[in-house]
Amino acid sequence: MKLAIDIGNTNIVFGIYKDNLWIKQWRIHTVANKTPDEYEVILMALFAAENIDTRKINKAILSSVVPSLSSGFQNMIKKKITKNIVTVHPDIYSFLNIKIPNPYEIGTDLVSDAVAAFTKYKKNCIIVDFGTALSFTVINFKGELIGVSIAPGLKTAMNSLSRNTAQLPNVELKKPPSVIGKNTIHAMQSGVVLGYVGLIEYLLKNIKKELQGETKVIATGGLASLITPLTDCIDIEEKSLTLDGLIIIGDLIK
Repeated sequence: MKLAIDIGNTNIVFGIYKDNLWIKQWRIHTVANKTPDEYEVILMALFAAENIDTRKINKAILSSVVPSLSSGFQNMIKKKITKNIVTVHPDIYSFLNIKIPNPYEIGTDLVSDAVAAFTKYKKNCIIVDFGTALSFTVINFKGELIGVSIAPGLKTAMNSLSRNTAQLPNVELKKPPSVIGKNTIHAMQSGVVLGYVGLIEYLLKNIKKELQGETKVIATGGLASLITPLTDCIDIEEKSLTLDGLIIIGDLIK
């Protein structure tokens, strides 16, 4: 069995992979000041609840964009699960099946997305990752990661509105009944949810113009399922894309 862990700014997503299938995946909140011991308790409790024998995990693959948690997780995994751990880092990028021109300027989660997408589709790919940031990772048909566009994530935008204004509440991210909001909640949902559909469609249209040729658009991340039904610009949603990429990277690094 293999353990893949993606530490993001909002969530930590991890899963157990065996015989080419995901046995189980989990998503927990990221708390940067939580200690490795606290995370150890959470992970072990979740594994135990699913009757997962951690002694059978023979490799772990870790991606982290939260530096304060990276080393603690590495040490915790080595102590409690397996010493065979691959950490996604620019030092290993030369072994991957994609080319990364600016390795220190791109998040390891986006690298994992790119590896998974190009391995699966072998063509121009745009990965729209709905995380704390909304990112558009672009890979050409040669397997070159040629660039990224980044905007604030939907939840980040909504939180900013409520936090920085006196009278706007923090509301649920969902499609409103009309683009013209008849109350404060629907007005904010229209501006953020439907407004972001326009942002996504505009960026995808213009990225495709620069790429040229057949292009696959893949959505992933926690809020992908909110936006994907609202636009025809996304070809497929792959919830496990980042973890899939981590497993592929783990197989490439012996």
